[in-house]
Amino acid sequence: MTEKIDKFIENLKKLSLIEASELVKRIEETFDITTSYVSTSNLNLADNIKTIEETTEKIEFNVNLEEVPKDKKISVLKVIRSITGLGLKEVKEIVDSVPKIIKENIDKETADSIKKQIEEAGGKVSIK
Repeated sequence: MTEKIDKFIENLKKLSLIEASELVKRIEETFDITTSYVSTSNLNLADNIKTIEETTEKIEFNVNLEEVPKDKKISVLKVIRSITGLGLKEVKEIVDSVPKIIKENIDKETADSIKKQIEEAGGKVSIK
């Protein structure tokens, strides 16, 4: 029996792609089966990843300075300078080029604290 299978495999190797395709169709028709296969494991994996992304709580946030009214510029500069530790020139560049990220990859509590400080000084902030 093994010799039969070996001969059969050798004959299969000699088939062209068109002949192999026709053979598959004939086998499907003869034995009333289908050889098409959709990997449900890949579909389930994609669904699981999407679910994890949707349910996972974000732990790192960016604080983005959105707007600074002209009459509040100096107070916002002071707050941002105290938060970032940057020099006056660097902070002025940030304030003059809004929207601009002030702090990146920080926890929610810190981001909320920074937002509160800047908003109290008159600036508009978003957390992403």
